[in-house]
Amino acid sequence: QVQLKESGGGLVQAGGSLTLSCAASGRSLISYGMGWFRQAPGKEREFVAAMRWTGSRTFYADSVQGRFTISRDNGKNTIYLQMTSLKPEDTAVYYCAADGGVTWNVEDVPSYDYWGQGTQVTVSS
Repeated sequence: QVQLKESGGGLVQAGGSLTLSCAASGRSLISYGMGWFRQAPGKEREFVAAMRWTGSRTFYADSVQGRFTISRDNGKNTIYLQMTSLKPEDTAVYYCAADGGVTWNVEDVPSYDYWGQGTQVTVSS
């Protein structure tokens, strides 16, 4: 089993910044793909960013490219999402997820096996 716990959400003004953290525990995650997703009220959950615990390749949704940065601290088993130049449309519950499958469909919600409980990010205009 894998446990994921997000933190760092909150209320911020447009143009501001927040950094989310996702602390992972349980079985070894070294082979897992890790993703950040978000879900706004009345909308489907959508992909934000992703990376593996090894290597340097990162993936971003077009809507956050250049504003958000995903990173990791392997020693702390923690994934981060640094969010800058925040916009009201970034308001959502942000979720951390882990995909342990052989094939990692980076942007696909069903591909991920484990999810955190989510953390609310609210951007005021």
